[in-house]
Amino acid sequence: MNDMQNIENAIDAATEAVRVSTAQLDELSGAKTTGEPVGLANLMDVPVKVTVEIGRTRVPLGDLVKLGAGSLLVLDREAHEPADILVNGKVVARGEVVTIDGAYGVRVTSILTTP
Repeated sequence: MNDMQNIENAIDAATEAVRVSTAQLDELSGAKTTGEPVGLANLMDVPVKVTVEIGRTRVPLGDLVKLGAGSLLVLDREAHEPADILVNGKVVARGEVVTIDGAYGVRVTSILTTP
C-alpha cells in the first residue's frame, strides 16, 4: 500500500508540475484602432514569389520512375500559347517566353482582371 501511495503522490506532483493555467482574455471592444494604418507604400518592398508556368502534364508513377536524361515530357500547351505568370500561386498575367542575354525571361502580353 505504501508503494501505491508513493505512486499516487508522484502522479499528483507531476500533474501539478505540468498544470497549465489559462489566462482570461479581455473581451474585444468595438473601439476604433489607434495609430497609422500600414498603407500600401509600406508594403512595396515586401518580396513575393513570381512563377512562370509554360505547361503541365500528368504521367503514371510507373512512367515517372523510368524518366532519365534525354526523356521528353509533352506539356498541355501548344508552343505558341502564352505562359502563365503567377504571383504567390495565383495567375495574374500571361506572357511569352524570351531569352535575355542567354537567360530565360518572360514578356508580359496581358494582365488578367479579376471579375
